[in-house]
Amino acid sequence: MHFWLFIVVLLANKLIDLDSNSFKTLSLRKEDVKKKWFLVDATDQNLGRMCSNIAKILRGKHKASFTPHVDCGDNIVVINAKKVNLSGNKWDNKTYISHSGYPGGQKIKTAKEVFAKNPSILIEKAVKGMLPKNKLGSVIFKNLRVYNDENHNQSSQNPESININEF
Repeated sequence: MHFWLFIVVLLANKLIDLDSNSFKTLSLRKEDVKKKWFLVDATDQNLGRMCSNIAKILRGKHKASFTPHVDCGDNIVVINAKKVNLSGNKWDNKTYISHSGYPGGQKIKTAKEVFAKNPSILIEKAVKGMLPKNKLGSVIFKNLRVYNDENHNQSSQNPESININEF
């Protein structure tokens, strides 16, 4: 009883300012987002570990201003996709399933077959599976560019090279 009386007296005399201790949740709009460009080298990186960190950066979860309903992540350029690593027997056991839409149109390919056709598809499929399955996920996925070798078209954006394991 005496404690509450003490608080009321402090509030009345304006010795405690309630607004100084309250924090407001920061919610960004897409116009307020500042996007950066990052360059990731996939040489000798494990596919899943690398792609989970890439998905986190694409989504923007590494930022203090993360807003779930806004594309607040950064752009990522992945180079050397042909040098990515899969552990264990995943080259033979991991399967990718596609369907043509017609009866009997299901096609199953191993990771080795997908890699032989285009190595960047492995990274793109892994990252896409870790993003939201809605319109926002489709917009976020467009911020990823994957190249099979060291040459890329985003040199004019001056991407900052990062070590994805330490991010």
